[in-house]
Amino acid sequence: MTSASDICAGRLAPGAYHEAFSDLHAALDRHEARVAAERCLFCYDAPCVNACPTGIDIPLFIRQIATGNDQGAGKTILDSNIFGGMCARVCPTETLCEEACVRNAAEGKPVIIGELQRHATDAVMASGRQLYRQGARTGKRIAVVGAGPAGLSCAHRLATLGHDVVVFDGRAKPGGLNEHGIASYKSTNNFAQAEVDWILSVGGIELRCGQMLGHDFTLADLRRDFDAVFLGLGLQAVNALGAEGDDLNGVEDAVAFIEALRQSTDLSTLPIGRRVVVIGGGMTAIDAAVQAKKLGAEEVTIVYRRGAEQMGASGYEQELALVNGVVIRHWARPVAVYAADGALRAVSFAATTVENGRLVDTGETFELPADQLFRAIGQVFVPQVLEGSHDVLELEGGRIAVDFERRTSLPDVWAGGDCAAGGRDLTVVAVEDGKQAALSINRMLQGFVPLAAE
Repeated sequence: MTSASDICAGRLAPGAYHEAFSDLHAALDRHEARVAAERCLFCYDAPCVNACPTGIDIPLFIRQIATGNDQGAGKTILDSNIFGGMCARVCPTETLCEEACVRNAAEGKPVIIGELQRHATDAVMASGRQLYRQGARTGKRIAVVGAGPAGLSCAHRLATLGHDVVVFDGRAKPGGLNEHGIASYKSTNNFAQAEVDWILSVGGIELRCGQMLGHDFTLADLRRDFDAVFLGLGLQAVNALGAEGDDLNGVEDAVAFIEALRQSTDLSTLPIGRRVVVIGGGMTAIDAAVQAKKLGAEEVTIVYRRGAEQMGASGYEQELALVNGVVIRHWARPVAVYAADGALRAVSFAATTVENGRLVDTGETFELPADQLFRAIGQVFVPQVLEGSHDVLELEGGRIAVDFERRTSLPDVWAGGDCAAGGRDLTVVAVEDGKQAALSINRMLQGFVPLAAE
């Protein structure tokens, strides 16, 4: 039986936290980068480019690294993806550009595109150079709601096109998912904020933090006061566990846990259980589980209702969890959470299988001892934040409906990132959404008719 003391801080020696949360990948030095770049075949119509949601000219930037032009390589990346530095750290390259690399067929090992992208973008950041400035002022003002990857990507592109942008964000610190929702070992040394500061230094962007849509202002207010609006709201709520005992002490949201860890200035003060269970199969589940282990949890188990192939986390991320001592159990769903003496004691599960295309219970059950449980079973968009306007945005699948230009059902409102329907809940996709919305807004402000879908 567990007790409240089984969730406690300071499980590691004081000096062990820095090592546990050090950079997942050491940065390449110049020689390593040039050697890695030489493996690229510089393909014509390269499949890696087609696999990149932001369309970075990958063969070009790798050739630039190979010839010693790291700064030029960085600009090639940032022209397509202004968050190229963070995406180099968090993109699932193993299922995007690197999976498409032709070197896989020849050698079973792709060019390390993500690490090369980091090398190039880090070179630009380290130089202190600002590659972009606000364009000739147009006199147009655009409101951007959300200072995450989608919102800041949109704001930056609009600023370079000469528009003035006001970015609103409900949190005290900008950055969105990059700042609050990424595992600490993937983005170290306050990189997320350094990248945001660099992006904002373009000029023409005013940041207003602590300003929340639906609380401090409405969509109708923005439509009245600005020439266009972009919504990069992200997702506001976490799905319930759907099991008895979901509200017991010790049952927590994985998203909130990751945010607390990201914002902590002293990891030794963060409480963690001795036996931790994480429910879910996506990146959030992996990030929560690995970091729980790194904080000193003795046993960490991820439980997912389907098989490994159906998990939202890539094979690489699943392997990362296993390497860090996390156990992954498939084909089970939580049924109930049990407590004793005010402390979480165990979680019971029903074994699952697929019959006729439907997930069903097999009739078997089992129990895992636990003193802390993290829910990582997806987030949802809360449409109530859009209330306060007579004109209602159309929703699709619980998120804001958009076309291929990221236009919503309202003529002066665009949306992108996780709050928009049809997205893939990836940082790189959010960045592309913001960029494409900015280009569409610019065309509208110049009087051009919307593009026709191909």
